Amino acid sequence: MTSTVRAGSVALFLALGVTLAACGSDPVGKRDDGATNGSSGFPSASDSDSAGTPAPGGTDLALAESETREDSVYPEIGDPLVDALHYDLELTWDPAGDTLTGRQVLTFRATADADEIPLDFNEDLAISSLTVDKTDADHDVEGTHLTIDRPVRKDKRYTIELAYAGTPKPAEAPSQRSDFSTGVGWNITGEHETWTIQEPYGAFTWYAANDQPADKAFYDFQLTAPDPMQGVANGVLTGSETTDGTTTNNWHLAEPASSYLVTVAFGDFQRADLESKSGVPIQVWTDPDGEELPGGLGYAPDAIDWLEKYLGPYPFDSFGIVVVDNESGMETQTMVTLGSTTYSLSPAVVVHEAAHHWYGDTVSPADWSEVWMNEGMAMYLQGMWEAEQEGITVAQKMDEWATFEVDLRRGAGPPAAYDADKFGDGNIYYGPALMWQELREKIGDELFFEVLREWPESQENGNADRTEYWAWLEKKTGEELTAFFEDWLLGERTPDRG
Repeated sequence: MTSTVRAGSVALFLALGVTLAACGSDPVGKRDDGATNGSSGFPSASDSDSAGTPAPGGTDLALAESETREDSVYPEIGDPLVDALHYDLELTWDPAGDTLTGRQVLTFRATADADEIPLDFNEDLAISSLTVDKTDADHDVEGTHLTIDRPVRKDKRYTIELAYAGTPKPAEAPSQRSDFSTGVGWNITGEHETWTIQEPYGAFTWYAANDQPADKAFYDFQLTAPDPMQGVANGVLTGSETTDGTTTNNWHLAEPASSYLVTVAFGDFQRADLESKSGVPIQVWTDPDGEELPGGLGYAPDAIDWLEKYLGPYPFDSFGIVVVDNESGMETQTMVTLGSTTYSLSPAVVVHEAAHHWYGDTVSPADWSEVWMNEGMAMYLQGMWEAEQEGITVAQKMDEWATFEVDLRRGAGPPAAYDADKFGDGNIYYGPALMWQELREKIGDELFFEVLREWPESQENGNADRTEYWAWLEKKTGEELTAFFEDWLLGERTPDRG
């Protein structure tokens, strides 16, 4: 996500408590009925014949197999028993009644033997039917937890199909940022349009998910709404049909994504088609009553070109931006979600969110304690770009940021051990950005940019935690860096800078 704290505005930031751009919602009750091992009542192998069925388009679902885990910061959300492989979402939005009608097919792998299937969902959407491998299954929804009464076996694949309807409500954010005052997940505007942002979670407000970042899956969307509304989502628009006063858009996300990187927006949009010099197709969806490319959105092709100089080829098959009625910026995979504010629509934010497609999207955090991996590098790259635009050195830009980083760390904790109720504060952005500059000066530009490029290439469509990342960096640089990273990321005090 995007930081809204900029050099020169720190006094206002500290006085008003304005925080940065990221997302999150407050956990509602820790699961106390988690999956348990069972020794009887398991389905036979024939019960999972559908497990080998590929996703639409013949996608190999094995590419979405993940090493799931319980989150260390928000353990109430997500469950390591479920390894989601593919979500097929048919969603119809009725603005007259603010009603979402959904049909969902989830293919997943069980990571252990268990008596029940746990998912994240909510009580605002009433389930009318639910099957597991085409057989009706008893289920219960309590708070944010959907529990399905069906035993599963380790490493077997299963298909859950459910139908539901209701008015989704956003979840409370575990954050003090003003741009998340409306909550995370599904949001409805005063004009009955919708948008979603779900970092660190909130996908469960509109579909049944394993809502933890270590679990990546493929996605297909069929989005229907009455004219002139259209549905926008991640990936490539594979088809659009308008009949009887409604429009249905089909979207396909060709590479797996964490649930926090998924977006769906229903609204009245105009579309602009652009392309980077390297050939990346870019779609920009904006309000039809305004400019086609408001603010700095026309800079999107240049942002991709600039980042490719340092990070290598763009890691996905398309890039896009959808502008919605909020105040945040979010790196939703291949279709960035931007609020309709001057800062959110600035070229700097476009660069920041595009940078996340290498750091955050193609390689994502395995745990929310590692959000610094995303935000620190995207912030550093934004700082490099800003310095270039301003005609100063990146070291001078870091000197500017250092003037307020101490206060951010003091207010919300170390970047990798932050206050869980202050998700997305400036501490996860600026401290790690300063750290990357210190590492650059320590190992030299040539090696620094080599590791900058090779890390996301080596982790394509994967997840990582600090143990893996630090070990990889030490191997690539030949330096002992653990103490360096611990000081910068876990220290209560900002380290002295060189």
